[in-house]
Amino acid sequence: MSPTRALQSPVFLFYLVLAASLLIVGGSILAVLKWGLRKNVSHAWRAYLGWLLVVPLLLLVFFLGREAAIVFVTLVAILGFHEFARATALHHDWILTGAAYLGICAMGVACLVTDPTSGMPGWYGLFMALPVFVIAAILAIPVARNRAQGQLQLVALAILGFVYLGWMFGHLSFLANSPFAYGYLGYLVLAVELNDVAAYISGKLFGRRLLRSNISPKKTWEGAIGALAVSLLLPWALRFTLPHFKTRDCLLAGLIVGIGGQLGDLVVSVIKRDQGIKDMGTLIPGHGGILDRIDSLMYVAPLFFHFTRYRDSFNMPP
Repeated sequence: MSPTRALQSPVFLFYLVLAASLLIVGGSILAVLKWGLRKNVSHAWRAYLGWLLVVPLLLLVFFLGREAAIVFVTLVAILGFHEFARATALHHDWILTGAAYLGICAMGVACLVTDPTSGMPGWYGLFMALPVFVIAAILAIPVARNRAQGQLQLVALAILGFVYLGWMFGHLSFLANSPFAYGYLGYLVLAVELNDVAAYISGKLFGRRLLRSNISPKKTWEGAIGALAVSLLLPWALRFTLPHFKTRDCLLAGLIVGIGGQLGDLVVSVIKRDQGIKDMGTLIPGHGGILDRIDSLMYVAPLFFHFTRYRDSFNMPP
């Protein structure tokens, strides 16, 4: 990934045109509804304004190249952990919080550096081994401080935050090292967001039976099925960007996004309901906080990464 390669990549240019087209069409529809038909679309309009900020920023980062993409994802992970730490009151313990921040940064470095054994960008062995050392360091902090009372919950939260944001979400950074980075990152980001949109629309139109009433009272089985159906179709619709994918690959990619994306949303909802909060933050207009926007990606990114790594290494038959 680099500016020169981006301009020469038909996949990057495709997602650039597609993103611009979706923003124009979406804005036009909302404008007609708001000013032409006098409909109340205030919530959708705020979300759209958020996308006007997020989409160009993502395209710029992918255009700038591998290093920019990895640094950006790492910064997003740091901001996400900040929201998590504040929501769970972990931020009061600055030593445990600091250890998790250092761990997240270390995962970003592992994605950036060159593998000394293969000479390839991204040190995969270090990336996979680092969580062991970071978790060991976090577990040792109460011992070093000679503390026991109340430490179990704080240590568990620090480990959870690091694993979820530093390691699991960090797989998105490592995808920037792939020869198919534009196809993988473009597909993953677009597919996860369309999965959320499909779940919302299907639930509004057909929703009757609640999916998990105590976790997310507005999600329905009908919405989940609609999202899964769209996610299963999307790899074929975007086959141009994944030309090396065979039939089985498209099916597995659709299942990973269709199921994993919804599980990721529900997992963060568990945290929010347990803490009695609606949104993790207010950083993105109309979308809440960072965690509210990347919850599905945190769950899907490692599943998709290891699927594509296996697929690219062993070339799964159709």
